[in-house]
This record gives sequence, C-alpha cells and structure tokens, in this order.
Amino acid sequence: MIKKLKVLDTLVNFASFNDFLKEIFSISEKLESSYICLCNVHMLLEAKKDLEFCNILNNANLTLPDGMPVAKALSWKYNILQDRVSGMDLLPLLIEECSKLKKSIYFYGSTDEALDSIKKRIYSKYPSLEIKIYSPPFRLLSEKEEQERIKEINQFNPDFVFVALGCPKQEKWMEKHKGKINSCMIGLGGAFPVYAGLQTRAPKWMCDNSLEWIYRLKLEPRRLFARYFRTNIKFLYYICIDFLTNKN
Repeated sequence: MIKKLKVLDTLVNFASFNDFLKEIFSISEKLESSYICLCNVHMLLEAKKDLEFCNILNNANLTLPDGMPVAKALSWKYNILQDRVSGMDLLPLLIEECSKLKKSIYFYGSTDEALDSIKKRIYSKYPSLEIKIYSPPFRLLSEKEEQERIKEINQFNPDFVFVALGCPKQEKWMEKHKGKINSCMIGLGGAFPVYAGLQTRAPKWMCDNSLEWIYRLKLEPRRLFARYFRTNIKFLYYICIDFLTNKN
C-alpha cells in the first residue's frame, strides 16, 4: 500500500514513478471499481476551496503528483525525493504495458478528432490491443443515456477506463461512477490531445525544471495568462504559509 502525505489540504501519494506504475496495474487486477487522480497545482487549489472536491481526491485509490510543483512541494516539506508523474508521460506507458499484458482500455472523453487519432496510433503500433472510444456531448447526459453508457462500458469489460473531461469534471465523474463501472478509472484529461498528436509538448529540459507552463503559455497566451498568474501566486502563498506553520 503506497502511503499519502498532505499537500495543502489534499492527501497525495508518494513513491517512485515505476512503483506508481506497478501499483496502478495492481489496483486494476483486483477487479474492483476504482479511480485514480493525477493532481496538479490547479487541483490542489480547487480542493482548498471545495471540500467535496477535496474529499474526492483524498478518497481516490491513488492521487498522483502530476506537475513538478506538486512533486517539489512533497520533496521539500517531507525531505523526500519525489518523482513527477505527468499524465503525458504516464499515458503512453500505460498503453504500452496494456498491450504487453493483454489488457483492454476504454477511452471516455475528449473530442472525436483526438479519439480517432488515438485509435489510429494505437492500431498502428499495438494492433492486438483491445480498445473502445467515446466522446460525450457537451451537455449532461440524460439518466437513460448515462445508464446505457455504463452498460456499454461494463459489457466491454475493460481493465482501464481513461477519462478526459477536464478538471474537476473528470474527477467528479469518476467518483460518481465508482461502484457502477467495473474497472479502474484514471483521469488523464490533458494527455489525450498530446498522445493524439494534436498538441505539442515542451522540451524535456523545460519539463524537468518546472518550466512546462511557460511553453504552454506561449501556445495559448490569452487563455492561460490570467489563470497561471493567479494560480501560481496563490499556490506559492499557501505553500509558504504551510511550510512556515509546519502544517502536516
């Protein structure tokens, strides 16, 4: 059992990247309905102001440190060396391992364009891997539609359901469907378009030095400037207060 430590108000698991990968497959093999969250700075701040969302993260089977600032916060506060677990790094490895272990995957969320590109890439590289894809409409599903989707997923009986609905929607969706969908659900929102080849990723040296946000800001300055400015300032403020008060 991989332990959790508190960052702000959220319990985040700590372990090496490889140990997390092993634990994800261990959770899946228990054949229980489960969900895994990848927690970045935005999610930590959402959890700080929304108790319901905080509980969703804290009750996840795994809450992984997605984003170098979260990994650094764990490392600095608890004097450990914590790996970053980025969804963009994790997704291709999960797909590769699923192919090797003959596991199946249901992709839920994102756009038809992204899912079609993912499907083509997987069938080209891993032709024997069993997958299904579904892009939900930009509205709430009716109760009938919801039940039909749950039935379809369970009939396919995937080992994993990879969910891309954006934060906090995908985390709330997974928590709502725990006990209903008989699979291990993982929130991988931002990783879908990158794996599909529709978005580029920052160079490795930027990722390793907590600078990936600058690369993304350059790509989408209007959408991300205000969000990053507010988010980063708030996170640094709360982390400094947390460290100074030794809040565990």
